Amino acid sequence: MPPLTLYYWTTPNGHKVTMFLEEVGLPYTIAPINIGAGDQFKPEFLAIAPNNRIPAIVDHEPADGGEPISIFESGAILLYLADKVGKLISDTVRGRAEVFQWLFWQMGGLGPMAGQNHHFVQYAPEKIPYAIDRYVNETGRLYAVMNKRLSDRPFLTGEDYSIADIASYPWIVPYEHQRQNLEDFPHLKRWFEAIQSRPATVRAYAKANEFKNQQIDMEKSRAMLFNQSSKTVQ
Repeated sequence: MPPLTLYYWTTPNGHKVTMFLEEVGLPYTIAPINIGAGDQFKPEFLAIAPNNRIPAIVDHEPADGGEPISIFESGAILLYLADKVGKLISDTVRGRAEVFQWLFWQMGGLGPMAGQNHHFVQYAPEKIPYAIDRYVNETGRLYAVMNKRLSDRPFLTGEDYSIADIASYPWIVPYEHQRQNLEDFPHLKRWFEAIQSRPATVRAYAKANEFKNQQIDMEKSRAMLFNQSSKTVQ
């Protein structure tokens, strides 16, 4: 049995972890969680990921030699795994600070804002111009922040590829759906194309193709994904 189980679906946050695992060559097994079919609400998954969101992992061989460790939240997973294998994260105080701030920038900014962009542009039953403009513009602002940052360095934290880049890349992949044009952000475009061509990225996205065609009821899926409340948790 591989030392790691990844609870996964084909979302930007799911891609982060497959990108990392393919990059470092850590053996893993995928346990698919079809979020359109409601797998995220099954008790056995909630025991690992109480926020009913993917991804999550179980490390069956933690460094302390103890019982398996389960972790949810993609940023926490990337930090844990990077420290576990000693790759894609700096070993210096200043280098780690750079990785931390850009990782949390993605977790607190790029991901949530692009996610709201996706919702109001593509999924909301009522097209609300204010909401669409708000999130499309904020997504563009965040793209510009990345573009400026990348104007004098190959990667977000400097010369070395890191988990900060891995966290951000999947949220740029659907740039057209976010109503963005990469030609407006030349440094970001260069960075995007460099990561897109990495063999590990190619392998990670090939994994996603194994699950994308599973049939689901779109109306039921929409209700599950976009109509959760406190009652969903209770």
